[in-house]
Amino acid sequence: MKRPLPPTYFFGSILLMGILHWLLPLKQLVVWPWRWFGVLPLSAGIAVDLIANAMFNKRGTTVKPFEKSTVLVTTGLFAVTRNPFYLGMALILLGLAVLLGSATPLVVVPIYVLAMTKAFIEPEEKMLEEAFGDQFRQYRERVRTWL
Repeated sequence: MKRPLPPTYFFGSILLMGILHWLLPLKQLVVWPWRWFGVLPLSAGIAVDLIANAMFNKRGTTVKPFEKSTVLVTTGLFAVTRNPFYLGMALILLGLAVLLGSATPLVVVPIYVLAMTKAFIEPEEKMLEEAFGDQFRQYRERVRTWL
């Protein structure tokens, strides 16, 4: 059985954030006009994902989880975080939570981070260690998982 890919978790998180905001907002944490500051992490997240995707395309390796990587990308954004794609999506979710302003959408962000770590990052990193050995282990020692 195939598991859902990261965009499914991402768009499901957006849907959950909207539902929680409209049905169970609990408390308004950020009020207008301060909610516009959510555009900053949202925009940063989009930029991070686009740059990471371009780097993978340039190096000719796959962006799809669990497909065999042909190249270990360790420069640019990948010198700051081992998982810029997931970081970018988390930043987008954070930005949306701030734009919504209520408490409950914000709860989705750490749940998303935990889900990505367990469902994708940990198994992907085992595959990378098998494929690239010491090169990946040294990279993992230098660069954090998220930030």
